[in-house]
Amino acid sequence: MGTSKTEFWPKIEFWYEFASTYSYLAAERIQSLAQSNGMDIAWRPFLLGPIFKSQGWDTSPFGIYKAKGNYMWRDIERSADLYGLPFKKSDQVFPQNSILAARIALCLPDADQRGEFSKSAYRAEFSEGQNIAEPQVIAQILNNLGHDSDQLFQQAKSPDIKQALFANTAEAQEKGIFGAPSLITGDGELFWGDDRLEQALNWPKTSP
Repeated sequence: MGTSKTEFWPKIEFWYEFASTYSYLAAERIQSLAQSNGMDIAWRPFLLGPIFKSQGWDTSPFGIYKAKGNYMWRDIERSADLYGLPFKKSDQVFPQNSILAARIALCLPDADQRGEFSKSAYRAEFSEGQNIAEPQVIAQILNNLGHDSDQLFQQAKSPDIKQALFANTAEAQEKGIFGAPSLITGDGELFWGDDRLEQALNWPKTSP
């Protein structure tokens, strides 16, 4: 008799970059899909900048290659419409500076709190056209969620949180992550992209 998937892989790692458009789509969908599969989510924010730099890029490939960037924005519009998600292409610079949002997320040790903050930050960025690099935008998100924004801003400046974000990014690179969103299953299988979300969550059921 086989062992159930929840006994094998009760948790999936969700690696996301706050500047990533496709991570917005995945963040909005992953919670309900994971729950229906009996899985918990490890919310793992990291920075793509150092990973891109190691590949010789000084920004997102969507910014380097114009045709790819144009396609991405149209693809996001179509996908958001398909999922019933609001989307607004911001007039702000792309990709946005995501360091503050990532550090704040790491200040929230509870998975539910981290998930709710992360989704709220994505909505501000990609459905309201706000700049998450601006402290007042993040403060408003935190206040709306009932957090003490002043206290969290102070914590986000601490060496421990700065080191935690550095460590997350280094770990992502060690695990072979090269883009966001990425998902890693309990047996170490790596899936990249919002369009692989369902496949990643069903992997424990379909793998040998």
